[in-house]
Amino acid sequence: MENEGVVFQSGDARFSVGTDGSIYTQREVAGLSGPVQFTVTASGPHTHVWETTVKLALMGQPTPSPPGNQVTISFCSYIGNPSHLIFQAPPTIIMFPRQRETSSKGLRRQKRDWVIPPINVPENSRGPFPQMLVSIRSDQDRNISIRYSITGVGADQPPNEVFSIDPVAGKMFVTKPLDRERRSSYHLRAHAVNMNGERVESPIDLYIYVIDMNDNRPEFKNQVYNGSVDEGSKPGTFVMHLAAFDNDDNTTANGMVRYRILSQTPHSPIPNMFTINSETGDIVTVAAGLDREKVSQYSIIVQATDMEGNLNFGLSNTATAIISVTDINDNPPELTSRTFSGEVPENRVNVVVANLTVIDRDQPHSPNWNAVYRIISGDPIGHFTIITDQHTNDGMVTVVKPVDFEQNRAFMLTVVVNNQAPLASGIQSSLQSTSGVTISVVDINEPPYFPTNPKSIRFEEGVPAGTSLTTFSASDPDRFMQQSIRYSKLADPADWLSINNTNGQIITTATLDRESIYVKNNIYEATFLAVDNGFPMASGTGTLQIYLIDVNDNAPSLLPRESQICERINRNAGINITAADADTDPNVGPFVFELPTFPASIRRNWTVSRLNGDYARLSLRTQYLEPGVYEVPVIVTDSGNPPLSNRSIIKVKVCPCDENGDCTLVGAVAAAGLGTGAIIAILICIIILLSMVLVFVLWMKRREKERQTKQLLIDPEDDVRDNILKYDEEGGGEEDQDYDLSQLQQPDSLEHIISKPPGVRRVDERPIIPESQYPIRPVVPHPGDIGDFINEGLRAADNDPTAPPYDSLLVFDYEGSGSTVGSVSSLNSSSTGDQDYDYLNDWGPRFKKLADMYGGGDDE
Repeated sequence: MENEGVVFQSGDARFSVGTDGSIYTQREVAGLSGPVQFTVTASGPHTHVWETTVKLALMGQPTPSPPGNQVTISFCSYIGNPSHLIFQAPPTIIMFPRQRETSSKGLRRQKRDWVIPPINVPENSRGPFPQMLVSIRSDQDRNISIRYSITGVGADQPPNEVFSIDPVAGKMFVTKPLDRERRSSYHLRAHAVNMNGERVESPIDLYIYVIDMNDNRPEFKNQVYNGSVDEGSKPGTFVMHLAAFDNDDNTTANGMVRYRILSQTPHSPIPNMFTINSETGDIVTVAAGLDREKVSQYSIIVQATDMEGNLNFGLSNTATAIISVTDINDNPPELTSRTFSGEVPENRVNVVVANLTVIDRDQPHSPNWNAVYRIISGDPIGHFTIITDQHTNDGMVTVVKPVDFEQNRAFMLTVVVNNQAPLASGIQSSLQSTSGVTISVVDINEPPYFPTNPKSIRFEEGVPAGTSLTTFSASDPDRFMQQSIRYSKLADPADWLSINNTNGQIITTATLDRESIYVKNNIYEATFLAVDNGFPMASGTGTLQIYLIDVNDNAPSLLPRESQICERINRNAGINITAADADTDPNVGPFVFELPTFPASIRRNWTVSRLNGDYARLSLRTQYLEPGVYEVPVIVTDSGNPPLSNRSIIKVKVCPCDENGDCTLVGAVAAAGLGTGAIIAILICIIILLSMVLVFVLWMKRREKERQTKQLLIDPEDDVRDNILKYDEEGGGEEDQDYDLSQLQQPDSLEHIISKPPGVRRVDERPIIPESQYPIRPVVPHPGDIGDFINEGLRAADNDPTAPPYDSLLVFDYEGSGSTVGSVSSLNSSSTGDQDYDYLNDWGPRFKKLADMYGGGDDE
């Protein structure tokens, strides 16, 4: 609108035009003398310009119109020339359009309709209600009675009864205040019918727009926002974003929010370190000088105001922005001293010898603060390393390789310290990041050591006692101490050696034997101790290894020592023999096996043939040799220099053999040296033993048979072990007999019992008389007296009036007469039909009686 913001005045009335074509009153209008008329110009696309004349009149109400009342000029759809646009103010009376007109010539002409503009209703109106909006009329109301109605959301659809209409006058009302934030528009339809309910006009559409009022404050999602910015950031660096939401219409000033910073805490280095974009809510830095080491956090109060930030008309709200200044590595670590010192005992490792302290003003326990120490000179071999203490950031100089006082009495180290993170751009290292460290080495008494350990020497075995083998001496590493060393023997398993305690000379005390159990792989080991006279005394050990060279000092022995052979000569028969020698090459095989010349029977009965260098075969020379055990001497000679021989005995059992060449049992016994008589005696003993076992088995079987067939001394009918005892028969049940049940009931009175004369006793209670004496059974009765004892006891019991059950029915309880429980005589067996009990015959003699009773046998 070209007239945007222009104020039109007519008398006391003042109006202004908005960009949306709305006309607002600027002061109260108490009453106009006539319509207010002014021209509004609108610019459209393609540089088209339209003008319209606006006439405003107070709507016949004497009540003054408050400021802010709005009259909206609506762009109407054009008809005809598209370059001409028609403006129309909201009519007070809305007429139903005429549909058609008929000319005198019978031609029908469409009448041009008005486009009904929307009805604008401000929200939160104070009334009074109902408040009239428009009047709806039909031009046919002059002839007939018309009834008006409206339909749609807000009328006859939820929310119901927001709008109403006078059915006769056609006046449409709003019945309550509207809230644009709940519903911003309504679409209704107006209807006109006659008294018969017939439609006389086509429905017209009514669009009602709720005009927004500034009734909502901007709201922040959070009351506190957190952001961060690096220290040393340049002006214009983005920090964080804040946003507030206004429920009012954001296309109008009511919902347009603007931001500003109210305060900053602290004010260091200046009060306005940050600014905020009034439209977007982005906070940026506006000045340099952010230093975390001075100010680590800022608190900013941000205000959001609607009405485009107009503090006079807009509504406001506030939130807090907490801005943390993040650390960058802008402070290099600085050692607290230019020099450090420490001392270390020689030959010690993993010992902290010096502690380096450092200062770093960056954020503790971060990569910008964590120190990293390096030794850049003074330790070429790497005796030391520096470990950082994770809590204090100190550097601990630690020994990782032992130092020797005799080689280095002190170390001069140069140490530099840095951070884990590199320094920020433009930050230079401090001169205090480098220091010197002096490490003094403390001399301690070191133990003597054997230069050659273990020391190996070679000797032939058999060295006699008293032979000097070598001198095993130790050295003292403490060159600056005048100390003496004394020697002693620490381990000598075979006790073959001794050592001179002053010069370390080794002398044998026994003959060295390679075949001893203490020699492993031809090596004998002994351990010796060297002790100095320092304070405190120190000792070192050394091992002497003596390699014993083998000499031929062990004669071979024959293997095996026992064997057997068939009594008759066989081409494949023979005994393979070999020899064992404790010596090693070349003092072992090949061996020579031969039979001695004496006695002559050896070579007459036996012969030895060579198989290879280590084996020979001993076999019979004669066709037959009597069975028995023969001791055959064999001479075995090794290949040593000089060779050693040994006469060994092998025991050979000569026995009869079967067709497979194996000794028979009789042959083995005969070979053991037993005669024919002895063999016969052994066989007889075996036969007698088997006969006794057979007789015992037969006797046991006979005894078992007698036990099974033995008859009882009593009648089988009375045998209670394998028979069913028939104690009594009750007949056919209670219904078959006429019992007097009154005899079983407890009497109502005891007078007839009490009045009994003396001498008449009750039979259902224990008499009060002395009890009868029963015969005493002997401790060890004779078996023949058992029957007499039983009979005497029976007679005593029969004649004892005090013995239960006193020959009467005992009444244990009385429940009264008239029992509701029926007779149990109606109960019968669940079994129907006869059962087959013939299978009882298969269960053995114990069930014979049952089988006879139920299995269909003869009745007895």
